[in-house]
Amino acid sequence: VGVFYFIFILWEAFASKRMNLSSYSMTSSIEWFQFYPPAEHSYLELPAISSNF
Repeated sequence: VGVFYFIFILWEAFASKRMNLSSYSMTSSIEWFQFYPPAEHSYLELPAISSNF
């Protein structure tokens, strides 16, 4: 049963045409502007959140 479920997951992953949600396609993501590890107080005020990606 587990093997059939695994094959179904693989087939569904390759057969469906989904939008790529990797972090490389989200260049406006605020995480890419942070240094690692981030400072304790990174911002003087909270950044605005937008849904334009």
